Amino acid sequence: MEERYIASIDLGTSKLGLCVARVKGDDVQVVYYKETPSDGIRGSVVANPMKASAPLRKAIQEAEDELMIKILQVVVGMPRSDVRQETATGGIDRTNPDEYITEEEVENLKGMALESYPLDDEASQIMYGAVAQSFSIDDQIQLVESDVVGTLSKNLKGNFKVFIGSRRATTAVDKIFNSMGIAIAKKYFLPDVVAKTVLTEEDRQSGVALVDIGAGVTSVAIYQGGIMRSYVAIPFGGKTITGDIRTECSISENLAEKIKLKFGACMPGKLASLSEKVLQIRLTEPYKEVTVKYISEIIDARAREIINAVLYYIQDSGLENNLRGGIVLTGGGASLVNFANLFKEMSGYEVRIGFPRHLFSASVGAGVYNPSAAAAIGMVLAAKDDRMPDCVTRPEPAWADAPEAETVEETDDSTEQEEGDGGFYVPSPDDTDYEKGETGTLIPKEEYGSGEEAGNAGNPESPEETEKPEQPVKTKKEKNVKTRKPAESKPKMQWIKGKFKGIGEKFKNGVLDFYDEMTREDDANENK
Repeated sequence: MEERYIASIDLGTSKLGLCVARVKGDDVQVVYYKETPSDGIRGSVVANPMKASAPLRKAIQEAEDELMIKILQVVVGMPRSDVRQETATGGIDRTNPDEYITEEEVENLKGMALESYPLDDEASQIMYGAVAQSFSIDDQIQLVESDVVGTLSKNLKGNFKVFIGSRRATTAVDKIFNSMGIAIAKKYFLPDVVAKTVLTEEDRQSGVALVDIGAGVTSVAIYQGGIMRSYVAIPFGGKTITGDIRTECSISENLAEKIKLKFGACMPGKLASLSEKVLQIRLTEPYKEVTVKYISEIIDARAREIINAVLYYIQDSGLENNLRGGIVLTGGGASLVNFANLFKEMSGYEVRIGFPRHLFSASVGAGVYNPSAAAAIGMVLAAKDDRMPDCVTRPEPAWADAPEAETVEETDDSTEQEEGDGGFYVPSPDDTDYEKGETGTLIPKEEYGSGEEAGNAGNPESPEETEKPEQPVKTKKEKNVKTRKPAESKPKMQWIKGKFKGIGEKFKNGVLDFYDEMTREDDANENK
């Protein structure tokens, strides 16, 4: 089965989550996941595309360099804020009532409901998606999608929840990726893909409220009977808590965020000895001192406000008595110390933190299983189910197009070059290290020919045209001179006949001339 890669990007108010996964059939392996600070995004909506594109471009480049790939297209999430839900209906009269109702007919009915729903302002609004709530046929009502497929009926009607958002928000996302030359393969409505990542089928059937606490938005998606029945977004989250700490302590937002992550907690009365710990902020003199208990009191006040808003919308949905699975917290804000305990104390529901389920393997760090990674992982899993094509391209290895290396076999230096050999190796006279045997020139067969033609290697002219008068060779005086016995071992490389013969003769004659000069000086000294 063909291997492909899927890349997803979670555009958050305070961070960008970039995930790359290798997919082969139903096997998903996350090979890259990293969170980096974002800019120009408020409430999960791209407010300033120019500012938002700079950190996004850097994050993509880092992933490409580490994985040695080129990302061509990505899947992204739609903004979670400024989304309203409406009810839509649709119906069709089937031409052949004796045939089973198929999934294709259900999808066509869903598409008709989206297209036929009237928008108040088509220039500024767009449909984010639709979720089928129930279906009815000739003699049955309140059927779910899995039950209606395979039945026989003359009519098919459906009730849908449609989600309407801002067209400008999606246009800004398109603008960013178009400027980088990266296509958007698909935009996902995040509440549904996150739910399938952190919730089990039993959770969604029994009834559960999924609360995703982001930096700029807290969203509430309520499931019952396996279907998302209600969705609402609250326009504040973890970044609001950071702003409270910044204001109360008169410090920078960056420092306030670090204090929240390091010492932040709800329920200050349950911090035990940690509440008396004093933080010394050395920004001005005299140094400012703040207790951990005071930081916790600031956080606790805002956390209670968020919880009260969530409980209000749960009650407003009319499903508050159907949440047998309780409340599941996910997103970066869910990791705040004692937040789940405070939620349980105020609501009376069973509350737990939802982590990405082990529907994939990972060759990266443990951060991929944190609640903050649920959106990016969920989009990868959804794209896998949608049979999304390969999102990246991988460069060919450097050796793939390289020419085959030419090899030269080492032969016995005592034998002469035979006809038919591909080439022989001689030292380069222009290289100062040629005496060490470290450099040389490979003479191809076309240049030196064979047999006696080897004497003219590297010379395109005929021997007659290049023949030079023979130079006289100086001879040594007849005198008893001790000479070294030649070594029995032969040198690895010998001078060849032809063009380079003169080099050896000059070297030998130069040694003899130098030796004769020294001999004459010795004779002169003896005569004196």
